Parts: sequence; C-alpha cells; structure tokens
Amino acid sequence: MAEKLFDAQRSALARGETLDQVLDRNVNEVLQEIRVAITAVQVLFAFLLTLPFQARFADLGVFGTAVYSVTMTSTGLATVVLIAPVSFHRMLFRRRQKAAIVQFADRSLMIGLGLLLVGVVSAVLLVLDVVLGRWPAIAVCAAIGVVGLTTWYLLPLRRRTERPS
Repeated sequence: MAEKLFDAQRSALARGETLDQVLDRNVNEVLQEIRVAITAVQVLFAFLLTLPFQARFADLGVFGTAVYSVTMTSTGLATVVLIAPVSFHRMLFRRRQKAAIVQFADRSLMIGLGLLLVGVVSAVLLVLDVVLGRWPAIAVCAAIGVVGLTTWYLLPLRRRTERPS
C-alpha cells in the first residue's frame, strides 16, 4: 500500500492537488470503470441463468456442460469480485482508508476483468460450438481470448513499463 500512496502523492504534486483530492478522484475513476465491467457481467450472468431452463440444454453433452460450468463459474466469480469494492468501501467508510480502498478496488477490477474475459470467451465457445461446430468455435474463441488479453492486459502493461515522454 505504501507504493500506491507514494504514487498518489507524486500525482498530487504533479497536478497541484492535495492527496485527498487525488484519492477522491481515483475512487471516482475506479467506480466508473467497475460500472462498465459490472454491466457486461450482469448481462452475461442473466443470460447464463436462463440457459438450464431451455428445452435444448439437455442436448449439450459433456463438452457443452463443462463449458457452461466454466462460463457460469467464472461469471459468478467476476460478479462477486467486481462488487467486492463496494463492500470494502462500505466497511471502511469514514475510517480515513481511501488509499486502501483504491488499492483494493484496483486489484479487484484487474482480477474481475480476467474472470470476465474467461466468461465471455467460454460463453462464445458455448454458443459457437452449437452454431459452427467445435473446431471453428475454438478458433474464434482463441482469437477473442488473444484480443482480450492483448487489449486488456498486454498493451496497457507495455505502456506502463515505458518511460514517460
């Protein structure tokens, strides 16, 4: 946490803000990011909750059931992890722990996005396995996984490690 606090202090100096202003802004930014991610999770989760009650669900077979289980589990976990900062904030509200809240929310968001990516890829696999067949579905999902990993993690991490201009 000391590293995050140091980053916030450095940001405060660079922007002419107080540490509290930086932390308030960081909380607001991470909450906006969580709102975007949680909307995707909610839509996917709602879709998944209805599937077992469809007539053709029993026809999925072992592969389809396994993919559905992975999709449901990763999406359920993403839901819990992405909502966790709300509880964390509520439990630490007015305890002067904003830096800890920002750090926890940041980590939760990174983990939640990873779980969401697994959920999205496996949901697409579940549907495309029925529509296109197994190998085309796997190929498309591999491409989606690579694009997701690249845009959500690799490119930002690469940029993060570059020296600022």
